[in-house]
Amino acid sequence: MADRIEFEANETILFIGDSITDAGRREVGVDRLGQGYVFFAGNLLLARYPQLNLKIVNKGVNGDTTRSLKWRWDRDCLQEQPDILSLMIGINDLWYCHNDSDAAVKGVAPAEYEDNCRYMLETAQTQCDSRIVLMEPFMFCDDDNDVMFGDLRHYIDVAGRLAVEFDAVLVPLQKHIDEQIGRIPPAQWAEDMVHPFTWAHAWIAERWLQAAGV
Repeated sequence: MADRIEFEANETILFIGDSITDAGRREVGVDRLGQGYVFFAGNLLLARYPQLNLKIVNKGVNGDTTRSLKWRWDRDCLQEQPDILSLMIGINDLWYCHNDSDAAVKGVAPAEYEDNCRYMLETAQTQCDSRIVLMEPFMFCDDDNDVMFGDLRHYIDVAGRLAVEFDAVLVPLQKHIDEQIGRIPPAQWAEDMVHPFTWAHAWIAERWLQAAGV
């Protein structure tokens, strides 16, 4: 598993995932990087390395699971030819398993989640020679009896295994949240335990930059 990212001149850094990455980027009047962690991390990277002429791209899409992300992978990832790929995905895979009346169709169990992620990471490395940053799916939760939160650990374990397999930088978001949740309760992070408030997006960006060695 890699312990940092070395940034080089004229590289493309692609952030991809679900609504947490999307963060309104496709809405009228919103910055192309959205209003979330990609906006903060991307602009801080540009500020830290102005001489490198980095290109920051956000391809997050609200509601995506790994299954739907895989369907658009060629268009939104491989065609971008990212030098650095940052992937955060999985909370919808889990959410649909627990909260949708058609869970058997829409939900993505951990085994398929792992297969989908492995396909995407393999193609990014073989076709684009991408260096990879993997961000753990997460919840702002302090209830160990919450069934969805308990099942989330299976998806987090997948991210950890894949980070080793693909020599990726891992951003252990749930670990960092767990360290803070005792003094900063879930309601201060998000209304729904999933979609961060603006300050929490900035906090996530800090964790990304920390893991990347910036």
